[in-house]
Formats: sequence, structure tokens, C-alpha cells
Amino acid sequence: MLLAYFSRAGWNYHYGGRTHLRTGNTEVLAVMISRLIECDVHRIEAAEPYSDDYQDTVERNVREQSTDARPVIANPLASIDQYEIVLLASGIWNVRAPMIMSRFADSYDFAGKTVHPVTTHAMSGLGTTERDYAATCRGAVIADGLAVRGEEVNDARPAVDTWLRQNGLLNP
Repeated sequence: MLLAYFSRAGWNYHYGGRTHLRTGNTEVLAVMISRLIECDVHRIEAAEPYSDDYQDTVERNVREQSTDARPVIANPLASIDQYEIVLLASGIWNVRAPMIMSRFADSYDFAGKTVHPVTTHAMSGLGTTERDYAATCRGAVIADGLAVRGEEVNDARPAVDTWLRQNGLLNP
């Protein structure tokens, strides 16, 4: 099993305002999950890092979404062939995963794999990840996802346990 995630620290949305995160919400969630299941973990990093500034990141994301951009990944995996199950974790930016997640999904052969979307969000839940990953993770089965509100990620352990158990992913 592979848990591949993209997370951004810095100034972030927080209950209608802003807060500075030393660790991004999705990284907090990915670490929580990785402590509960046997999986390899890969942090997806942008070759051109996203700004610490919230507004700058929002503007970049809007540009990337409007042009269907595929930001370059600084540390791509050589292959995902050895994995049967892939958890793709990211925040939800403007109702969808950041475009770097589309780059990741486009880069590998997902035929015969099961993909679980995992998101942190402000209001959009899983956003369009299920539909987007169905299109970009060609040949994969898109299974039940997990959506955790970013402001509540530190208290998400019960929801994570339940989701992992319901999907047969939790270590015995």
C-alpha cells in the first residue's frame, strides 16, 4: 500500500480567517494514517514550491486550474507497480485537489489498483477528487474516500479509525 500526499504549510484558511501552520493539515492527517496502517509514504513536493502566503497560493491555484496545468514534481517515484492500494491525500483547493495531484496521477499506470482519495478541506469535503481521479488514474477502482475538515485534523483519529476499518485498511 502507498500513501502519497501533498501538503502545504504556511498561512492557511482557518474558520473564515487565517492561521499559520508549521505543518500542513494534510501532512498531519498522512502521519496519523501512516501510524495506523502498513504502507509506504511518499510526500509529493512541487519543483516550484507554493508560497507561504495564502493569497499568493490561491492565485497560483486559480491559474493552474484554469489552464489545466500539471506542476512539475520535484521528487517523483520511479514506479507504483508494486502497490495494489494507493491513498492519494491532499487539501482541497477551490473544490478540487491541487493540480500537482493530477500530475502525480497522470504519471503512473493505475490499472488494477484501488485508489482512495483522502482530503483535508474547509468546506468542500472530497470536492471533485473522485471524478478527477477516475479520469486521471486510468484503470483504477476509485474506492471510498476520507474527508477531514482542516481545522479539525488534530482530533480526527476516531474518524480515521472508522474509515480505515470500514475499508479493510486498518492493521489488525
